[in-house]
Amino acid sequence: MSDAPTPESDEPAHDPEVLQLAAKVFDLAREGDTDTLAAYVDAGVPANLTNDKGDSLLMLAAYYGRTPTVRALVERGADPNRINDRGQTPLGGAVFKDQEEMVRLLLDAGADPAAGNPSAIDTARMFGRHELLKLLGAE
Repeated sequence: MSDAPTPESDEPAHDPEVLQLAAKVFDLAREGDTDTLAAYVDAGVPANLTNDKGDSLLMLAAYYGRTPTVRALVERGADPNRINDRGQTPLGGAVFKDQEEMVRLLLDAGADPAAGNPSAIDTARMFGRHELLKLLGAE
């Protein structure tokens, strides 16, 4: 998985140091190094930074079950409804991974169970996650 950042402007990020920092920040999200990642975001790394697949820091932290990291990112303005290039949301990923605590956290942060393709609701139905369907308000 490449973690080249998606530039926020029309200028591509070619600086090797910037790319190296971006890769490190995405690794911090995956690994759940909450304090370090929060410090980077507090210092100016965008809370909604995405890689070349549209996966946000929040998406990666949620998918890997990093609850404290997700909480810290949400507190710093990360969008729980940001959809990646495959139409997936952090909530859909949490449902797929059957992570009830993460689902609750993302719902509390304002995640839309109907967003994405497949949506979190569709994912819960597809995998028979009946308890999560109840949390999502779909059963």
